[in-house]
Amino acid sequence: MWGLLTVLNDVLVPHLKSIFDLNYARVMLIQFAFFSAYFVFSIPSAKLIDWVGYKKTMVVGLFTMGLGALLFIPAADVASYPLFLTALVILAAGITALQVAANPYVAVLGPPETASSRLNLAQAFNSLGTTIGPYLGGALILTAAPQSMDSVRQMSSEALQAYRVHVAASVKLPYLVIGLTLFLLGIAIGLFKLPAMPQAERRGAAGPQQSVWKHRNLVLGMVAIFVYVGAEVAIGSFLINYFSQSDIGNISVAVAAGYVSYYWGGAMVGRFVGSAILQKVSTGTVLGIAAATAALLVCISMLTLGHIAMWSIILVGFFNSVMFPSIFTLGIAELGPLTGDGSGLLIMAIVGGAIIPEIQGVLADQVGIHHAFILPVVCYLYIVYYAFRGSKPVVTA
Repeated sequence: MWGLLTVLNDVLVPHLKSIFDLNYARVMLIQFAFFSAYFVFSIPSAKLIDWVGYKKTMVVGLFTMGLGALLFIPAADVASYPLFLTALVILAAGITALQVAANPYVAVLGPPETASSRLNLAQAFNSLGTTIGPYLGGALILTAAPQSMDSVRQMSSEALQAYRVHVAASVKLPYLVIGLTLFLLGIAIGLFKLPAMPQAERRGAAGPQQSVWKHRNLVLGMVAIFVYVGAEVAIGSFLINYFSQSDIGNISVAVAAGYVSYYWGGAMVGRFVGSAILQKVSTGTVLGIAAATAALLVCISMLTLGHIAMWSIILVGFFNSVMFPSIFTLGIAELGPLTGDGSGLLIMAIVGGAIIPEIQGVLADQVGIHHAFILPVVCYLYIVYYAFRGSKPVVTA
């Protein structure tokens, strides 16, 4: 569910861009609003784990996500861009609580040496949502074809508002179904009997605790999560507009949305494959090779046109697959009772998904989408450094 909801933003970007006649910098406020919530609500979510435990925090997260999804209905009724952004913030606040609780829970649910493999397997189902999301979004949300910008700009204020309400209405049914599903899922998880994890909770620990900031692998891991999520979201956010350009794919935005599913589908396949590989190969090695390959593929896309440019950027999704679970498990390694707090800080770093796409939006307005992809390349190169050097567990004085 959180994979599906996150990737639907990639459909909302071109949809709301056309409805509200936004430039790239302004439409990237969609991702900025969504991912800023991770920064704001991660630490409160970690404290919630300390207070009520992992399971109840997951339930709170799902209910909050459901509320945010249902707010899309009034936002569409009045065709208000600020209200859409508000709904996204609330939705993302719930996802933040869910991620802060679920990721470390899966990681500590078995032997430490296979934590990355376990989290990759769980994240593969997250990727199932990101794979089907663009297809569903393209079929359900992008069906209301917007008029040309020239004709929209010539409308009277009353006609313009009526047009916006009409086109925005396509989001109502998908988000209603999603909201109700989230409430049901929250109730179901509330009824499940999940094992307690006192060794990974502050309330289960005795004696004074060391500062979480002294763990170098965690601090550098926060930067790695920041740039990874930023790069992944920046690429995904621009793909529909990128593929629809005449010298790249020369296809409609609705058709392009289907191709975005291959980007996220690659991440799903890669996580199943990665889960098996990580049973045998060290997490740092797998992460470093994946990040270096992703950087190379983005460079190929930037230096070519047509189908080569399209498929090289789509293939990046496969190598993105292992990055988040691998960085996460390397970041919380050897934290013990500080695991919940460390998880909160790592999830807070997902704010990179707000900042880096916004910077790339400004770049795209200045130099075009094609050359703006240099920003994700820089991000992937940092992850190569973290994989081979920065992820070693070191406790500073």
